[in-house]
Amino acid sequence: MDLNPIKDAFDRVTKKQKMSGSKTQEVVDQMMRDIEKSLEIMKAEQSGSEVDFKSVLGELKKKLQESAPVGQIEEGTQKELNIALSKYPKQLEKSFNPDISKAYRNIDFDAHTVNQVIAGHFYRQGLFDVGDCFINEAKEPESTADMKSLFSEMYLILEAMKNRNLEPALNWAAANSNKLKENGSDLLLKLHCLQFVEILQGGSRSKALSYVRTHISPFGSSHFSEIQKLMSCLLWSGRLHQSPYSDLLSPTNWNVVAEDLTRQFCNLMGQSFESPLSVTIAAGFQGLPPLLKFMTVMAGKKHEWRSMKQLPVPVPVELGREFQFHSIFVCPVSKEQSTEDNPPMLMSCSHVLCKQSIDKMSKNGSKTFKCPYCPSDIESTQCKQLHF
Repeated sequence: MDLNPIKDAFDRVTKKQKMSGSKTQEVVDQMMRDIEKSLEIMKAEQSGSEVDFKSVLGELKKKLQESAPVGQIEEGTQKELNIALSKYPKQLEKSFNPDISKAYRNIDFDAHTVNQVIAGHFYRQGLFDVGDCFINEAKEPESTADMKSLFSEMYLILEAMKNRNLEPALNWAAANSNKLKENGSDLLLKLHCLQFVEILQGGSRSKALSYVRTHISPFGSSHFSEIQKLMSCLLWSGRLHQSPYSDLLSPTNWNVVAEDLTRQFCNLMGQSFESPLSVTIAAGFQGLPPLLKFMTVMAGKKHEWRSMKQLPVPVPVELGREFQFHSIFVCPVSKEQSTEDNPPMLMSCSHVLCKQSIDKMSKNGSKTFKCPYCPSDIESTQCKQLHF
């Protein structure tokens, strides 16, 4: 969705508002100067000068009428501001179609799965009371509540880390060290490094050295340079902030490790790091405008559209790379993207085509055919399906 027109309209409103405010402030400042000047003239009576208060006030009234053109403000900058404000809602209505139901299709959803996704989102965000309320209202089985206990454990660990308490995180990482190692994660080492810095910052060099020998030295074979850096920090015990390694004290390090812990925790639970509900809504936000435009074309075939299993024409719905979770293969022969019904097939020459293209070229497996990439003769029976 192109948001530039909305941004431009908003910028025009803010610009007119600043101009109106600036002009009004100029008028007020001039009025204050005229009033203060008149007060100074009237106070001159105390010094023996004769002052005609009536004439002074009359002159002030005349100046205020001349220097405070309120009508001109209303007709000028304020009028321009009102025009810009009236156009902004129209631009919003033009850019955001309020009736998104036009793009709705009759698709059967598994209510239990949808409820699990919604409840999981609440638990993932730490909104446990809201999640419990939703489960009760949706009358979901206890299996959905099992997700709560898992995310509850994760939030207890994260809350402890916010208070600079690494014990729960270290216990969890140690208990799952083998699984973390299989995933190629060095989370346990990162947690030990944070704990080492906390001990060293407390001024206890001997405790810090003992901690390295007990908990960090086993990582020496694969993380030697990091351990060297930690050992150098021992020379700056109690004054690490003045050392070349002061970056180890940055709160950002804790945030990075907390995010890594969250990612690994979700991974071991079989959950995605990002909330599926958030990802779905964000993807829908990007994909909805082209569908709404398509519906304006299909306006006369509303019932037909809702019963279609596939769109009659390609709709250019382009999502960002953050929504690409697996590889995509486009057959070089048919120029179509592979699907579950038309999967990619690995041929004996190591080139890949979609199944429908192979079936067509081999006359449903009745004869050999030439690979479009190389001169190899291909037997369709020797082709293997690929899984992404």
